[in-house]
Amino acid sequence: MHYRPLGRTGIKVSPYALGTMMFGAHGNTDHADSVRIIHQALDAGINFVDTADFYARGETEEIVGKALKGRRDGIVLATKAHLPMGEDPNMQGNSRRWLVRALEDSLRRLGTDHVDLFQIHRPDLDTDIEETLSALTDLVRAGKVRAIGTSSFPASYLVEAQWVAERRGLQRFRTEQPNYSILDRGIESEILPVVEKYGMGALVFSPLAGGQLTGRYRKGQASDGRRGELFSYFGDERRLDAVERLVALAEKTGISLTHMAMAFVLAHPGVTSAIIGPRTKAHLDDLLAGADISLSDDVLDEIDAIVPPGTDVGRMDMVFQPPALTNPALRRRPAAERSAADGAAADGAAASGAAASGSTA
Repeated sequence: MHYRPLGRTGIKVSPYALGTMMFGAHGNTDHADSVRIIHQALDAGINFVDTADFYARGETEEIVGKALKGRRDGIVLATKAHLPMGEDPNMQGNSRRWLVRALEDSLRRLGTDHVDLFQIHRPDLDTDIEETLSALTDLVRAGKVRAIGTSSFPASYLVEAQWVAERRGLQRFRTEQPNYSILDRGIESEILPVVEKYGMGALVFSPLAGGQLTGRYRKGQASDGRRGELFSYFGDERRLDAVERLVALAEKTGISLTHMAMAFVLAHPGVTSAIIGPRTKAHLDDLLAGADISLSDDVLDEIDAIVPPGTDVGRMDMVFQPPALTNPALRRRPAAERSAADGAAADGAAASGAAASGSTA
């Protein structure tokens, strides 16, 4: 396996990053088996391991810590903080108070004195970005973190963070972890160009669209009930239609849909690594079997015809949504201010119209 630069950090990482979310309570509950899968990935040349405190509420980090004993020096280890780790309202978010403690807890579970990449799992609109960057800068200077990054940040947030870091003399975010797949190409329009402009690395998650690009979930077939209940996008007819066309393309090309999906995301010049998230040895075996596949321009052109560049087919549930998309009050003026006419005149016209129609309030 060859290695790519992680932005301009000077760190070299494998194009496949081992995602660990499926190790622990929400996936493979056998710790010994999970450790064996991690070791298999490392033996195959994967040197980039990504985890998070939120995965199985710390259990996943403990599994990773067991697996990396005696092998830590050869691994680029990344973890994340932000999501809730308890009922206490201060055990979450991007405040200095929480991030310092969250990192200490992660280091203890991982059995190490530092992580190579510490990522902010999601934006926190209640915390000033300068507060977050200041805390992260101190963690870097203390030797507990080598580089800092983000996950699921909109392009405008990334630009603001770069500006604040430069203006205040703080550490700047060196990586971004967005979702990216053939079905989810929205990041091509702004996020990946911003990542490239600022010399950041892109560690993309869900390259298989949460499992939809494995070929196991087809239109007109019964799908995994649990996934269907958890994620509404599994029932999105637009995505199912696109999958059918992609299955046909993969068959024509002579490769599996899974391998085509992985090769697609790695073909983008802005992508450093794609996160694979195997739950079993069989899953990992299949993913590793496609590591040497690259797609021709002709195949990439056909993919573009199915899902145009820069577009999403529907939207994955777990992706961060800016507040203006989830809170109608942020995109709607008060009712009395919505017309182009003078407010009083508009109110009078509305009243006259109601009287003429015989309507009453």
